[in-house]
Amino acid sequence: MYNILTLNKIAACGTDKFDKSLYAYGEEIANPTAIMVRSASMHEMELDAETIAIARAGAGTNNIPVEACAEKGVVVFNTPGANANAVKELVICGMLLASRRVTAALDWCKTLKGEGDAVGKLVEKGKSQFAGPEIMGKTLGVLGMGAIGFKVAQAAEALGMKIVGYDPYISEGIKSAMSADMTLVDDINEIFKLSDYITIHVPLTDSTKNTVNKDTLALCKDGVRILNFARGGLVNNDDLKAGLESGKVAAYVTDFPSDDVIGVDGVIAIPHLGASTPESEDNCAMMAADELIAYIEKGEIVNSVNMPAMKLEAVNGARTCVIHKAEATDAVKAALGADAKSAVRGAYAYTVVDADALSAVEAIDGVIKARVIK
Repeated sequence: MYNILTLNKIAACGTDKFDKSLYAYGEEIANPTAIMVRSASMHEMELDAETIAIARAGAGTNNIPVEACAEKGVVVFNTPGANANAVKELVICGMLLASRRVTAALDWCKTLKGEGDAVGKLVEKGKSQFAGPEIMGKTLGVLGMGAIGFKVAQAAEALGMKIVGYDPYISEGIKSAMSADMTLVDDINEIFKLSDYITIHVPLTDSTKNTVNKDTLALCKDGVRILNFARGGLVNNDDLKAGLESGKVAAYVTDFPSDDVIGVDGVIAIPHLGASTPESEDNCAMMAADELIAYIEKGEIVNSVNMPAMKLEAVNGARTCVIHKAEATDAVKAALGADAKSAVRGAYAYTVVDADALSAVEAIDGVIKARVIK
């Protein structure tokens, strides 16, 4: 029996994928084979020795100690693209809110309560303070042309915007799907120079932290509007607030509120609603369950953020699966024989052979975790 621990409420359409004759799942499961999580922080959690995988029902994995998991041979999966449409829709909403000063106008309109017959005149007199530009014909810079960024680009183009994208890791599939009118630039600074609106869709890493800062803002047009539905740390809040005060930035829309930006004039803070749709939660739960099932039952790795990918057929007899340090690859393959299949990602590697060969690799220096599927 495989035990699946759920750290958050996971949509039933996801957990229903687990064969109840093979799996037990829930929030009170002990000794989990694998864990499904949405937003719960796992950084202080002590993983059970039997745990072999974690599936994040979402794209970001900042709530999971990914590197520590790799060191223990725990495969961490995410669900890229499963919530892409939900985030795309909120980004477009945020762009419109930022352009027409809708949120400020709504707040002002509430102050007219009790003015009776004077409301109409007060509206006509006061509405000019909330005027804002149309998005049609404006240039949208997209930082990160992945599953979400590309959908945003397509939707914005359909609304009449010009699209300029930057992504040094863009997939060939998305690159070939770009319209002839979309422009892909090689220099990230071109996004800041050319755009009327900038939307950010990159992961938060040491190299992307504070991507929006005083230096990149200095390259921007006056009155640029910035949308951040990726991660809070991608924008330097102090520099952003200075940009708002000077007029360099007309509006900042973020799905990651923090105390220092809430209530700041020009900031539209949304309480992390990007993936908060029933459709998105269902998609993420089903994809996460599929990933765990494929890894537990076949050893297949798809959409891992810390281990190499490997597509595999169903097990026919026995299969030995070995997670090890990359430098141990030759030794592991030699022990498993000519039929062994390996893949390497950074410091870690994964080797599989269709045989019960656990005893052949257990003593090899660099082997982190090995198991046999039958």
